[in-house]
Amino acid sequence: MDKKKIAGDKAAEFVKDGMIVGLGTGSTAYHVVNAVGEMVKNGLKIKAVPTSKATEEQARALGIPLLTIDEVDYIDIDIDGVDEIDPQFNAIKGGGGALYREKVVADISKEVIWIMDESKLVDAIGTFPLAVEIAQYGYKQTMQKMTDFGLKPVLRIRDEKPYITDNGNFIADLQLGAGFDIADVAKKLTGMVGVLEHGLFLNTCKKIVVGTDNGAIIKENPAK
Repeated sequence: MDKKKIAGDKAAEFVKDGMIVGLGTGSTAYHVVNAVGEMVKNGLKIKAVPTSKATEEQARALGIPLLTIDEVDYIDIDIDGVDEIDPQFNAIKGGGGALYREKVVADISKEVIWIMDESKLVDAIGTFPLAVEIAQYGYKQTMQKMTDFGLKPVLRIRDEKPYITDNGNFIADLQLGAGFDIADVAKKLTGMVGVLEHGLFLNTCKKIVVGTDNGAIIKENPAK
């Protein structure tokens, strides 16, 4: 039983005719894109904004009509996965490298839904590394600043080379450990020269959809 698919299929039910939809990135979001593609094939009329080149290619192949971020003023609903989320709906995202575009899309969305399997539910975020998108130019200096703050950055490497995001930047993965001071880390990263965006998505979602062996569980965020 694919819990990620269970969550993705359930979340797709919140997509309605006429909506502008944010389509997330990653192994769980992959399933919601497939589900929305099937709905479009069956007559659903929507337009979608993808959060990565990979999602754009997947959506295009499924015949989902696409818009760029610059063509929209708002998004009706954004559905995306998370790497970890705590009981206060604070999430870490960025394992798939799309955190900047994901944050831009979430920021202009009327409703945000995070989808996941139950392994992503944690008491305190931080076991999963916190992704930070940083400029290539001066990246060593930016890494040093983060090191000086005690944030334990590790440059993300793929195929023996620095991983490059869709925006042409590097990613530093912070090895913070569960229970780190969220507000303090966010404050240190915000405005740091060389940092484009970090993967802390704090109290962003209206609800979460969790795939379990017994089907999908929906949890509403009371703060939203």
